[in-house]
Amino acid sequence: MFRKAFIVTASILLVTLLYARPHYKNGVYTGISRSVYTQEPYYGITRITVERGFIVSVSFVVRDSLKHEDFSEKYERHFAGYPEYIKQCRNDWKGICSYPKSLLQHQDISKVDATSGATWSYNLFKDSFSDALGKMSPQPR
Repeated sequence: MFRKAFIVTASILLVTLLYARPHYKNGVYTGISRSVYTQEPYYGITRITVERGFIVSVSFVVRDSLKHEDFSEKYERHFAGYPEYIKQCRNDWKGICSYPKSLLQHQDISKVDATSGATWSYNLFKDSFSDALGKMSPQPR
């Protein structure tokens, strides 16, 4: 009895996972966005690889076009002496690292939660993903 219930439950879960997720057009897509931060020199750049209708790879960087460097764990050095900005840099770095993993897991940008204190990097990620998404079309189910 337990085995039969387990098989039925596992089957329902598998079908739900297969059909609940969006299916995307295969390819590699890049999106770029400044989001709402049009007065700032930062761009979010998201690169997505889709295979068999699923996102299999996501990379995300934030580029500082004035300093000609990518935002990283060392970027806080530009704010030495300003602890509130250093904290903000650390929070955003956590977000930059976690958002691609979350998108891979959920396969849906609306299910990717913002990291606490990292709304800036979340908005850049979300909008650059949307730009990439605009370059692909959903596969028919």
